[in-house]
Amino acid sequence: MSNTSILSLAVTLHSILAITDTIPGQGAEPWVVYEGKQGPGQGLHIVFVTGDDEYRSEEGMPMLARILAFRHGFKCTVVFAINPDNQTIQPDYQHNIPGLEQLAAADLMILFVRFRELPDDQMKHIMDYVQSGKPVIGLRTATHSFFYQNNLSSPYARYSHDSNCPEGGFGQLVLGDTWISHHGDHGSESTRGVINQSHKNHPVLQGVRDIWGPSDVYTIQHLPEDATILVWGQVIQGMQATDSPVKGIKNNPMMPLAWTKHYLTDSGVSARVMVCTMGASVDLQNEGLRRLLVNSCYWGLTLEKQIRPESNVDYVGPYQPTNFGFGGYTSGIKPEQLQWPLPRQNNFRLPERR
Repeated sequence: MSNTSILSLAVTLHSILAITDTIPGQGAEPWVVYEGKQGPGQGLHIVFVTGDDEYRSEEGMPMLARILAFRHGFKCTVVFAINPDNQTIQPDYQHNIPGLEQLAAADLMILFVRFRELPDDQMKHIMDYVQSGKPVIGLRTATHSFFYQNNLSSPYARYSHDSNCPEGGFGQLVLGDTWISHHGDHGSESTRGVINQSHKNHPVLQGVRDIWGPSDVYTIQHLPEDATILVWGQVIQGMQATDSPVKGIKNNPMMPLAWTKHYLTDSGVSARVMVCTMGASVDLQNEGLRRLLVNSCYWGLTLEKQIRPESNVDYVGPYQPTNFGFGGYTSGIKPEQLQWPLPRQNNFRLPERR
């Protein structure tokens, strides 16, 4: 088997069953770190918080992290929903994301979780980061990151997506909206991003063209007046990029798809926030979406003058994402198997292809 085939198996979580040896030179921490190379991001640390049981953030975020690390110079850490019994990535395990303490030293958090109810000591790291006034990027299900059903006495239960105080919980308070509904028909109507011509010169949109993805448009109703809508979500009447827009009220008006806003922390600091309701692993095959998100990192970190419309947002290594859906994740994967590049030591046992 070629090196490329082997890397594809490990990196995309597809046909791999197990790597039974610990990767030489790597610890067994339940997260993955990509050290930045040369680029504007040198010296800055992005932490990706993943944990959704539908849209394969455990696949898409490591891919995006490698782009930001190896093409733009950022140090990128990706933390995952981990089954504590076997230390494997289990996206539908709702109550454990180890490694969140690394947010204390992060310069940017990218949040892509869904309906989590984390232990208080883990949730504290997320909310301490948010209250620090540092930038936040929220993707897809981040609008409904948390759902408290058991520990209702937790001081963090107020951030549940269905909270009344604050209204809409974390999503509406910090990101601009909470979970409402699917606006497009889930699984049968895809999404085209239509750039808001009123903000076409915004730094986040530099070089962004032709946004499309198979995930559907979300309903958005509560954006604050100071939110800047960069991209509208056009409902497409099929699952191909060449399909036509749906006619009628679904696209009149279109829903916000990507926006920026500011979150005022309890201490009065204004934090930069960017949200995009696309982001499924299959959406990220679209170059326009990848560029939008890479540009958003620069904007969040006040590096907008460093944004180049022709910057490299190509994959680092193979990327063959799994389609979205409940229960569709690859089981038995440990974070250390996603290190990049994979080591060449002779005692590293490669996965068998079956």
